[in-house]
Amino acid sequence: MNPEPNEPIWTPSFILIWCFALLTFFSAFQLFPTAPLRLQELGSSLAESGRFLAVFTLGSSVGALFTGAIGDRIGHRRMMIFSSLVFMGISGIYGFTTSLVTFYALAPFHGVVWSGILTSASAKAGGIIPESRRTQGFALYGLAGPMGVILGPTVGVTIYQSGGWRMECLGLVLCFGALSCLGLLIPKDPPSVDRHASHLQKPNRLILELSSLLFVQAIAYGAMNSYSAQEGLGLQLRWPAAGLASMGLGMVIMRIAVGITGLGSQPITHLPRMTALATLGLVVLSLPYGGLERLVMAGLLFGAGYSMVFTLLNTALLDTVPEESRGTAFGTFMFAFDAGIGLGSWFLGYLIGTYSYQLGWSVGAVFMTLGIPLAYHIRRQRLALSP
Repeated sequence: MNPEPNEPIWTPSFILIWCFALLTFFSAFQLFPTAPLRLQELGSSLAESGRFLAVFTLGSSVGALFTGAIGDRIGHRRMMIFSSLVFMGISGIYGFTTSLVTFYALAPFHGVVWSGILTSASAKAGGIIPESRRTQGFALYGLAGPMGVILGPTVGVTIYQSGGWRMECLGLVLCFGALSCLGLLIPKDPPSVDRHASHLQKPNRLILELSSLLFVQAIAYGAMNSYSAQEGLGLQLRWPAAGLASMGLGMVIMRIAVGITGLGSQPITHLPRMTALATLGLVVLSLPYGGLERLVMAGLLFGAGYSMVFTLLNTALLDTVPEESRGTAFGTFMFAFDAGIGLGSWFLGYLIGTYSYQLGWSVGAVFMTLGIPLAYHIRRQRLALSP
């Protein structure tokens, strides 16, 4: 039976998975900008402080290749709950360690757990969103993450500055404990005769092309997560998390617009211009002048463009992958995403710490420019396959 074009998106199941994503990103984005501050407190340099996210995403990128397939096998809901519980435990350990070695040693395992949450939640959402409204559904689902990004960094930096690192970690423990409880309310996975046959598969050409575009976008995203708030603190801005919060706001504004319009019958046609919009945000960030205004404008532009690149790539992925293999496909997707974040946090962080913020952001903009011709290629390929 063909899906109805007006199938509702905001079902009870969708609301639950949406709230799960919101709390996930709200919690994690309290950690990402404050962990580098804690590392500097323990003796790291500015350049070294971004390596936490690099090592974290090394674990999540490699782990995504396996956690996606495991989620297909044991069920995405179970994977979400289990990963949330482990994330809660690791957050508690962070609160008591004073060793840089322990901090860095935990990070890759923490990243593997993070990949389990992201791959399973994305695959679960793909099964809940009506097929006939996939682009709109993922745009609306994608609102949850940016809203978490808007709130998380500001809350995290505020708690860190007023209550200290242990108070920050206690809040994370409570957040991920609540997340595991929320996971219990999400509908169970439907039985699948193919579940036990799920295994690590070689990605096809389309998935590799989609992942490559996401990779170059994520390089800048990783550096912004680690260094945007640090630049704001260095400039002694009244709102040091302005860049990240504005990025989240740009994501929300764009996704609301897409949730209303749907981007027409061929949403993939918008991929090149959204890629260019995100690149423009990094160009603004690399300008040698401007404080709060520059961070806000750059965050809005980057967030608006990047959020829709991510949504359009997700939609293209779901259009070609059967439900029983979605976790595995999203694992490949998240491998590219987290590898890009890790490279951006490490390499651009080195340029920022050794030379200047301006150089780091400029090199990030160069990487993102490489994605524009790739976006045109993907658009041509997808349109050629359309009936």
